[in-house]
Amino acid sequence: MTEPVLGAEELTTDHLVLRRPVPEDAEIILAVHRDPLSCRHNPSDALRTRAEAEWLFRRWDEKWRANGYGYWVVRGRTEGQPLGFCGVKPTALSGMTALNLFYRLHPAAWGRGVATEAASAVVAWAGATLPGLPLIARIRPDNLPSQRVALKAGLVRASHLDEIGEDGLDWIYARNLP
Repeated sequence: MTEPVLGAEELTTDHLVLRRPVPEDAEIILAVHRDPLSCRHNPSDALRTRAEAEWLFRRWDEKWRANGYGYWVVRGRTEGQPLGFCGVKPTALSGMTALNLFYRLHPAAWGRGVATEAASAVVAWAGATLPGLPLIARIRPDNLPSQRVALKAGLVRASHLDEIGEDGLDWIYARNLP
């Protein structure tokens, strides 16, 4: 992986390149968030139009500008095609500030270890770059693949922090809790 640095617009792993989104990524944002399988566990994240995808890109870009980090576009190193997204954003949970780990891939990329490799890279980056912040993932109880990714990326189940989110009960997985 590349050297961890705040404002790192690109991370690399053995098989992936994660790079900061650009306006032209609205197309992949729409493709991933329009797919019913991608948003099955988080239906409030589903998008229908290019305008919604452009709005979401602007929101992600604002986070980058404000914090020096955010969500990266995940691409294969050899084929270079966009596969989805992975990154972190600040969040509040049980009265503390934490980083919320997000990963969402197009279903065509599922089952190949992409989510685990991307999430592991982001977890390592966050631990080295923002070591004072807890890292969490909010996962629906029935989203077993996402739970496996969180565990493989180094998070542990933190049931005492579970809470209701936009789409129902969020099980919390965490790392670096105070």
